[in-house]
This record gives sequence, structure tokens and C-alpha cells, in this order.
Amino acid sequence: MKLQICTWPDEVLEAKAEPVAEITPELNELIDDMVQTMYESDGVGLAAPQVNRSIRLICVDQTGPKERGELRVLINPEIVECDGEVESEEGCLSCPELNVKVTRKERVKVKAMDREGKDVCVETDGLLAIILQHEIDHLDGVTLADRTGRLKKAMYRKKALRWK
Repeated sequence: MKLQICTWPDEVLEAKAEPVAEITPELNELIDDMVQTMYESDGVGLAAPQVNRSIRLICVDQTGPKERGELRVLINPEIVECDGEVESEEGCLSCPELNVKVTRKERVKVKAMDREGKDVCVETDGLLAIILQHEIDHLDGVTLADRTGRLKKAMYRKKALRWK
């Protein structure tokens, strides 16, 4: 089922998400719904807070949304190593019509669990590293709007509040 995507400045997007305590059938159903929502919304990543669930869960697919070739579901993801810097132009499903240049780490190592509860480690660079950092930001209550300058954020807030 496609889920409703929360948009900034929704409060759930500003909160630090809670760790997932156990893998349940309800969690797996949420994962399936998030994947469907991500693809149908033409996204390459989606964090649980974006669908009003304040838990540490992300879905990413750098080949998406059309190819759907490298889906990764990460539960309780944590960046444990990173280095280098790269600037990227980013958009976000929760911040429609906002594109921001963001300085990210060039390479990251992320530890998490997969949907079966097995430990996984993703060491990557390029687009996948950027997507992972973007989605993990959501778990920490950070959005693209938070990564803009004060003036741009104030202008975007006016626009976003008119949509609500």
C-alpha cells in the first residue's frame, strides 16, 4: 500500500527516531509499503519518519525508481566511518520543490540490520553514499530545509505552509 509522505515542517521530521527493537510482521509490512511508496514517488530513498513512523528504518535503491535493481533495507543504520568531501545537488520527497547543494562525506561505512535481523555492513562512495547520509539525516531529525541558509529556509517555510 502506498503511504502518505510527510512534508516539512511536519513535527515527525524534526524528531530523532527510535531504534527498532525487534523484527515483527508489522515491521515487514511497513517495509513493503515503504518500498512501494519510494518507487511510486520516484524516489531513491525513504526513511520511516517520512511516512510518519519515528523509527530507525530506511529503504534505498540508487538505481531507482525505474530500474529497481539494488534495493537495500537498513534497520538501525549507523555511519561508523566516513572520509572525504563531495558536494551534491539534492532533492527530497518531504521537501517538494526544494533543491539544495549539500556537502557530504565522499565515502561511508554503514552498519545496520537487514529485514531478517542479520547484521550488514555497507561500504560505499558516490551516489549510494550520498543517499545513505541523506536518509540517515532523516532518522536524526535533519531535513534538506535544515541544510539551507537562513534566508532560503525562511522563504521555503512560507511556501511550504501555504501547501498545508
